[in-house]
Amino acid sequence: VQLVESGGGLAQPGGSLRLSCAASGFTFSSYAMGWFRQAPGKEREFVAAINRRSSSTYSADSVKGRFTISRDNAKNTLYLQMNSLKPEDTALYYCGRAINWVPMMSTLREYDYWGQGTQVTVSS
Repeated sequence: VQLVESGGGLAQPGGSLRLSCAASGFTFSSYAMGWFRQAPGKEREFVAAINRRSSSTYSADSVKGRFTISRDNAKNTLYLQMNSLKPEDTALYYCGRAINWVPMMSTLREYDYWGQGTQVTVSS
């Protein structure tokens, strides 16, 4: 199993970034997926999750209305579109493969594999 995030970088407050997570080594379409983030000195926190067929998603309250999770099963890729970025969105963003699909999908134990992360910095 390999998960490789990309698309991070420096953005201004109010700006946008699109993260990608390229998956390989497993049948991507058979697994729900999620995004988490970790800021310096803080625990890894849930951002968003999506089920296998993209028919259901969950998002943290802090990103609702600003971030959108999506996936392309034909390309084995997970996405996170981030709009209206704020300085508090600054963190290392990780994608994870879910073990099962349960309500909220917001705890680390619901995921079994992680990528190495991509840094997002929001600053003027």
